[in-house]
Amino acid sequence: MGFLKKAKEAAQQAQQSFAQQGQGMVHVRGAGPIDPTIMGGPSTRSVAADDPIWQPINGISLQDYAALARDAQARGINDEAGMITLAKERGWNPADTKAALDGWVQRMGQSMAVGQQFRKFLGY
Repeated sequence: MGFLKKAKEAAQQAQQSFAQQGQGMVHVRGAGPIDPTIMGGPSTRSVAADDPIWQPINGISLQDYAALARDAQARGINDEAGMITLAKERGWNPADTKAALDGWVQRMGQSMAVGQQFRKFLGY
């Protein structure tokens, strides 16, 4: 399959996702007509609210991760070790926290909707 055919299909899929705007979906704002997944980037497709991508990782939800990140930012913490230490103050297991931090970053790399929701929870 050629690059242009993939691009055309991606554009059609993006148009379909825009046409499916409705309740129960998390949409990506500012998404162009081509889904960057064809070049290895995160998807711009809308994601259902009940999609497994939103499930907590080791009990840590995206909202929890954003709250931890806000607290870390307020305290001037800007590294993973500091965030794990901060999470221990909340009673979170360090290994679970590490897995959740890595997992949420990975999910953001899969879908722009996750990253945009994260920024929304951060207050941006």
